[in-house]
Amino acid sequence: MNVTSSAVLIFGIASFFVVRGKSTNAGGALVLFLFGFFAAGTGAAQPIHDLAASFATFLSDIG
Repeated sequence: MNVTSSAVLIFGIASFFVVRGKSTNAGGALVLFLFGFFAAGTGAAQPIHDLAASFATFLSDIG
């Protein structure tokens, strides 16, 4: 679990700089992909999924 937490932290910080720098190259896409991949393996995956599902439900109820 230590390796996953460290990878999430590293890729999270790198993702911040990729998005802030508006980098649209293959390296930026790889960093964002890896951040999502490692974040999915943590305990934060289920709350993020629930939040996205409730937001989608909210949007469908509006329209």
